[in-house]
Amino acid sequence: MLESCTTAQERWGGVHKLIDRWLAERKQLVLQYNQLRQAAETGKASQATLESFCDVLVDYVSAGHFEVYEQLIHEAEAFEDQGGLALARQVYPRIETITQSAVEFNDLYGRAGSDDDRQQMHERLLRLGGLLHERFELEDCLIEVLHTAHQDILSAS
Repeated sequence: MLESCTTAQERWGGVHKLIDRWLAERKQLVLQYNQLRQAAETGKASQATLESFCDVLVDYVSAGHFEVYEQLIHEAEAFEDQGGLALARQVYPRIETITQSAVEFNDLYGRAGSDDDRQQMHERLLRLGGLLHERFELEDCLIEVLHTAHQDILSAS
């Protein structure tokens, strides 16, 4: 689909909308994380709250891997941005590791029936929060280098 667009703006302008939507999902993830963390601290985290958080978590990390990163890489390749591609190769393995941690958290708590007690869940949630913070910083760096840096070129098209 993107290959049929005639200008760079047509081709890559949709990436901006994709990133905007994804960042809105990130905001929702952070809100739900904070709600769950506060509930877990007081021992009042319901299974429904936990499952809702896990659903948003999986949606967010999946969109990153299967939509956003792929489009950012294609854009960098189209602009022959070797520095951006090198950064992606450097950063992506760490993002992948964090994704695995998010998936593991979901596998443990995304559906009723976990054997962990609430204290273990809270500790894992806090660890996950730190990893998500790191991931967000890495993603912001990728967006800055692989997309925002090309905006001047896109605007001139």
